[in-house]
Amino acid sequence: MDNRQATLRWKQAVPRESYTFVAASLVNSIGSSLLWPLITIYVHNVLHRNYAEAGFALLLQALMGVLGQFVGGALYEKVGPKRLIVGSLLMTGFAQFSLIFAKAWVPYLIAMMIIGFLNQTTMPAVNAFVGFRWPQHRNQLFNLMYVSNNIGVAVGTSLAGLLASISFNLTFLFNGLTTIFFALFFYQYLRKLGLSLDQFIPFSGQAGEQSSLFSLLLNMRLYLFLAIGSLLTYLATSAWNSGAAPYLNQHGQPPSMYSWLWTVNGLVILLGQPFTSMLNRWLTKSLNSRLIASALFYACGFSVIWIRHSPYIWLMMGMIIATFGEMLMSPVVPAIITQTTGRNAAFYLGVVGSVGTVGRLVGPPYFGYLFDQKGISPILLAATVSSLLAAFSFIVFSWWLKQGTYAGEEQNIPQSM
Repeated sequence: MDNRQATLRWKQAVPRESYTFVAASLVNSIGSSLLWPLITIYVHNVLHRNYAEAGFALLLQALMGVLGQFVGGALYEKVGPKRLIVGSLLMTGFAQFSLIFAKAWVPYLIAMMIIGFLNQTTMPAVNAFVGFRWPQHRNQLFNLMYVSNNIGVAVGTSLAGLLASISFNLTFLFNGLTTIFFALFFYQYLRKLGLSLDQFIPFSGQAGEQSSLFSLLLNMRLYLFLAIGSLLTYLATSAWNSGAAPYLNQHGQPPSMYSWLWTVNGLVILLGQPFTSMLNRWLTKSLNSRLIASALFYACGFSVIWIRHSPYIWLMMGMIIATFGEMLMSPVVPAIITQTTGRNAAFYLGVVGSVGTVGRLVGPPYFGYLFDQKGISPILLAATVSSLLAAFSFIVFSWWLKQGTYAGEEQNIPQSM
């Protein structure tokens, strides 16, 4: 298939009206990536706090993000996508602007907590909107958004250092402007579509009836083992920041050697799409099988560097293998939730997202302790075991899901990405 045929096939697979949405999401991703790489440096160099306090700021932001995802999912149907997403984005943008004036420690902490909460509030709502608006193309669009967001992260993190070298306030300004741009775009986008709220919330299936939040939580078959698997996966991926990074530093390697691992991660995400497409076409045909395969890729990647993490090339090999796990998992989680939970998808997206984020919170201090006590080997072993447990959790999720009737039966799940 030549490039012209491949391009034509892609255009037929993705609705034309989604092009501008994905492009705007890319701009928003670039803006969001301007802030987080510089938090530690800003807290230490500008606010004159120690690195432990910088870690505390990151922890508070992440904790508020956990709460934000849960609240965002719960409010989607009650408030509607337009009010929830546009309102949260506008408030996030103004909170980002407030960092320009928050030159004291306590105001900065408050601003970061608000940003963490509001920023994560929009995530389940945006994913639910995509899943409901383009149900026949959700798999392709979630994958396309995943790739474009990674491009945005690569561009944003590169620009962050450049802007900060001029002024941190310039970074905060651009961060807020891109967020407000996405809010205004989304508002105009929904107005142009001229669709009602009902067209973003399906009503069929077991999950189609309105239920209380408590009764939704009791329907654990729809989310519990998916959330546990996500938590275990995110716990495992903490081995990079809290294992590989201090290991390279301990052995006298410059920071650029660690950065190169993430450069490779981005290149694999961009250039490895044909491989995952082939995998999905021939082997991992269902969404559930992709979840299980993703955890096995993670386990394989971490086991490679557990067995041998020197010389450096083995760390690179482990990153490449683990990245294929990331490429399979990241688009599939929102796709499978929006297909299996009906009108309550936003709520379950919030629940799974917030539980998964706990793995990111627990991982760094746990692996940091292990590194101080025993070095990198037990961290990589723990990451391998955690990934295998995630695979088992996804197997249980798939089995349990098939035991009852639910919105989006397994046989109706698209078989290819």
